[in-house]
Amino acid sequence: MNAIVAEDLQQDATELLQRLIRCNTVNPPGNERVLQEQLAADLRDAGFDVALRGAQPERPNLVARLRGIADGPTLCLLSHVDTVLATPADWTHDPWSGDLADGFVWGRGAQDMKSQTAAEVAAALSLARSGWRPARGDLLVVVVVDEEVGGELGAIWMCEHHPDLVRCDYLLNEGAGAVIPYDGERLYGVCVAEKGVFRFRVLTDGIAGHASIPKIGDNALLKMAPLLARMGERQPGYDLTEGPRALLEGLGLEVNGGVGGVEFALERLRANDPGLALLVEPMLGVTLAPTRIWGSEKINVIPASAELRVDCRVPPGLGEEHALTRIREVLGDDGYRLEFTEQVVGNASPVSSPLMDAIEGWLRVNDPGCRVVPTILPGFTDSRTFRDAFPECVAYGFFPQRHMNLYETSPLIHAADERIDARDLGFAATFFHDICKELLGG
Repeated sequence: MNAIVAEDLQQDATELLQRLIRCNTVNPPGNERVLQEQLAADLRDAGFDVALRGAQPERPNLVARLRGIADGPTLCLLSHVDTVLATPADWTHDPWSGDLADGFVWGRGAQDMKSQTAAEVAAALSLARSGWRPARGDLLVVVVVDEEVGGELGAIWMCEHHPDLVRCDYLLNEGAGAVIPYDGERLYGVCVAEKGVFRFRVLTDGIAGHASIPKIGDNALLKMAPLLARMGERQPGYDLTEGPRALLEGLGLEVNGGVGGVEFALERLRANDPGLALLVEPMLGVTLAPTRIWGSEKINVIPASAELRVDCRVPPGLGEEHALTRIREVLGDDGYRLEFTEQVVGNASPVSSPLMDAIEGWLRVNDPGCRVVPTILPGFTDSRTFRDAFPECVAYGFFPQRHMNLYETSPLIHAADERIDARDLGFAATFFHDICKELLGG
């Protein structure tokens, strides 16, 4: 790509991100319609077939398709435009200002993830306005709502009610891409999988009594203490799936043997880069995080029952039986009752694919000497929904940032002073522009 086109892409993506940030789409309530209608008009004017579909009038999802000349794969550029809340008093720049200051665009969504919307849409508009059309297959730009609270009105609703509109073979979404400085190298993570969610509650039973006589009853809340202590002392054993294994190998930490090999690899990583080890460890197995607890409804009553809520994440492809085994490995079998409150099996895409090849090829040219490593997300994104709906779809999380690294971007997500280097907007927009031509031709 010539320098003038790249410069134009950076300017277009920056201006578009500023515009998106200035639309307050904190969810709830979301209120994404105004923003979505503006994007729809831009894409329609550039030659895309555009549809707005939603479960609620003020919260439509946008689907824009640029049809190819011949049959071929559909590449989907996916993003969401709802955000979490922000408290202006905590910010250097107003969270809905979209200020361009000191080389950064500031505001809620600058990292999560209106920046990716801006880069993807700017790239798509540049291609379409230049007269480019896919030689084979279609380019799909999908901008959804409601991701921050689970996606029921967004990706989930679209895949259930309008699957033919959003069906795709390749998908690029959020989840990774900020450069990782490691052992003198520059690594780019590509998120190939997402863990499942198996949240549960732990219940203990006792006998009520007057709190002025502590031993008169049987305090159910005290029975939670050893369970909490066990979760504080350790996590379950590791379950190494394809993505994390490839990540460890990419870091030069080849795993030989079973659990002991994983522990040895992780210890080497901790010694070399404690910050990266902290992020990698949750990818390697089931995790348990107690987050809420209840006892008596009255301060002067010894509780006859107590309830603890635990956020449990499980490696992709593993279900309830495996989750239970790992939970009991930590909590034991006695002294409590357990009930799952949420069960969603995680999923993954292959580490090797034409899409991965295209990402690696682009980075070799645009950041010589860097390397790509697969990662998995301890949380989840809308990619999980698309993999469930379209099992053959290869879905990766990748938004390349070269000037801000992972340790600079991660603390800004859902936090005050969220911002992005404008040069990274241009870098990402250039990637999306080039990857469309690489995969779809023309």
